Amino acid sequence: MKKLFKNFFGLFISISLVLSTLLAQGCNILQDFSNSPEDNTQNQTNTQNLPYQSDENGSVPSPVNFVNAVKAVKPSVVSINVELVTRDIFGRTIVEQAAGSGWIIDSNGIIVTNNHVVEDATSITVTLDDGRTFNSVAVRTYPANDLAVIKINATNLPAVKLGDASKLAVGEPVAAIGNALGMGISMTGGWVSRLNTTVEFSDTESLTGLIETDAAINPGNSGGPLVNYQGEVIGITSAKIQEVGVEGIGYAISLYIALPIINNLISQLPA
Repeated sequence: MKKLFKNFFGLFISISLVLSTLLAQGCNILQDFSNSPEDNTQNQTNTQNLPYQSDENGSVPSPVNFVNAVKAVKPSVVSINVELVTRDIFGRTIVEQAAGSGWIIDSNGIIVTNNHVVEDATSITVTLDDGRTFNSVAVRTYPANDLAVIKINATNLPAVKLGDASKLAVGEPVAAIGNALGMGISMTGGWVSRLNTTVEFSDTESLTGLIETDAAINPGNSGGPLVNYQGEVIGITSAKIQEVGVEGIGYAISLYIALPIINNLISQLPA
């Protein structure tokens, strides 16, 4: 009887061990199934098609968001309206108007723009983000790099933050902010498509060291800032290719090249 009980007890222990093993394997299978890629796709949202930027450790991606960048930069972006006096084929005087953009680099009324925005202008009017309007009191230009600075009689203006354009990489998200079509300040987003690009506009005119981007650039954007997702200016919007069948190719002057020229122009402005 003792032998029978002993054998039965041993059989019970063996069956218990087998069941415990099977149960543990079953839990692992269920856990693996719950963590399968198919299950994870059910938790994905439509953010999977948004541009992503890794965190400072380069490990945890999050959607790039330009909301804060635009909030930071927009108060420093200005609309520029100019008048030019020309003559028609009959020699009659014609006053033409054009619009462009600029951005405040110094809180004491110093604004950066393109040379072609203010070239030959008989009057230059600057409208700030808060609606105030000023006439320029001084202009300095550098046509070779399509750069200009304007001074207005204003102080305590919101100046932009400058970024390090030398660290830009192809594929980095950027935004162009400016007075597109003369309709007020707006932004468009895109990517850095190429760096250190040269564009020839004629047999005698070309720009080098340009940032190519697919951010939409329209007439009126010229002179406005190209910014990174941190809200730092890294370029000056300058031109786009306008040809049939060409889409999404615009250019900005790299701040890395422009800043020494801009500082030299500022030094020439009256105190």
